[in-house]
Amino acid sequence: MLLEFLYPLVRYFTPLNVLQYISFRSAYSAITTLFICYMFGPHLIAFLQRLKMSQYVRSEGPQTHLKKTGTPTMGGIFFILSISVAVLLWQDFHNEKVWLCVWAFVSLGVVGFIDDYLKAKRKNNDGLPAWGKLAGQFIVALTVTLMLYNSGEEEITKLYIPFFKNAVLDLGVLWIPFSILLIMGESNAVNFTDGLDGLASGLLMLMFLVLAVLCYLSGRSDFSAYLAIPYINGAGELTVLCLAAAGACIGFLWFNAHPAEIFMGDVGSLAMGGLIATISLIIKKEIMVLIAGGVFVLEIVSVILQVLSYKLTKKRIFKMSPLHHHFEQLGWNETKIVIRFWILGGMFTVIALSTLKIQ
Repeated sequence: MLLEFLYPLVRYFTPLNVLQYISFRSAYSAITTLFICYMFGPHLIAFLQRLKMSQYVRSEGPQTHLKKTGTPTMGGIFFILSISVAVLLWQDFHNEKVWLCVWAFVSLGVVGFIDDYLKAKRKNNDGLPAWGKLAGQFIVALTVTLMLYNSGEEEITKLYIPFFKNAVLDLGVLWIPFSILLIMGESNAVNFTDGLDGLASGLLMLMFLVLAVLCYLSGRSDFSAYLAIPYINGAGELTVLCLAAAGACIGFLWFNAHPAEIFMGDVGSLAMGGLIATISLIIKKEIMVLIAGGVFVLEIVSVILQVLSYKLTKKRIFKMSPLHHHFEQLGWNETKIVIRFWILGGMFTVIALSTLKIQ
């Protein structure tokens, strides 16, 4: 909005020239979301408490979590509202890639919102049935995939392999199921990770900082040529969205740090996971983002392995899944698990960024 309506006045007030710079608008989009979360967070928490939108804690889970019963959930509304405002203020309205990402983000947030709402109203863990939740995610993922596939961009079906120079695999029509699986998998991976105070929000902050760097580099023809990565026209504008998301994660973490005053809920985890996947598909960094989000991958893989092992052998690999619950059952303190997983997440992001030059 500011770029659309204020920048044309630069001839009369030259300081408005800063609005043309992605770096300036990105920085202030982060400040915007952080400010909104910090200022309005207590009011949203109180509002959700009045509506009795509280978290149900399953009795078969870690017993230390039972004291969290009654904590407000649906904190992902922080993300939806603050990022939407930042996009309206700081984004270039003419960039179609931004609007596609926002559509995926909000749509998956709606799926998560319905699931959270049903759980809170029923006061149990019975939200949307599994098939209904997956169907909602599938519809959103299919829509995003088809829009990208039919965008006419030559690079869209190509898969770039890190660590190898000029290693490119053109998936062709197989890119469609790959893309759908990535969006659904990433959104569920973040959902599984959101089980300890501050765990998912801290890891998401790291992810969006990495994505901001990748979007900026991919949107610059000079930088992308130097690094031998695909140049994606218009991708630089996604930097604004990524830093808005990073700012929202920091703002939410203020209230979500242990002991949490509010939980993210599916409305936040599904939306943010889907946003990460959609951006990675646009900038052609699918594998690099999976490396950066290594903790998310470990969490969802632990769930898959646990289910398969029990179905096939009636034995469990982990004491409890997802993975963070396994360490809780081993006696690790919740805060220690969160901080160590953050450290692990930081290591994965460094490895992912290093692939820009290791090829």
